[in-house]
Amino acid sequence: MPTCPRCHHLVEAQAIACPICHTVLKAHGHPGIPLYRATGAEPLCNTCVYHADDTCNFPQRPNAQECTLYFNAQMQQLAKPVKRQVSIALWVKRHAGWLILVGLFVIVMLNALRTN
Repeated sequence: MPTCPRCHHLVEAQAIACPICHTVLKAHGHPGIPLYRATGAEPLCNTCVYHADDTCNFPQRPNAQECTLYFNAQMQQLAKPVKRQVSIALWVKRHAGWLILVGLFVIVMLNALRTN
């Protein structure tokens, strides 16, 4: 069970506000959208990826203390890009239907050339 960031009381995962101190836990009353808050006087925008690449459209930018769009730039730098490895066996498994159709077409064409 998560805790309230202000009073550290246990709250339900889908709670919109803390039942003790009434701190809003989720953005705009929607339990699926987290609301990020600055911990000090420094705004969230200073460490946000979207502010750094100038794609942020949040109205309180660049001094936002609370934001639903926040993504920590330091966490993005720590994350290593995942390389997708596609093996031949996996490719054959994914395209088995097409391979069967092509194989049947080749067999029919070879049979047609043989009879002529």
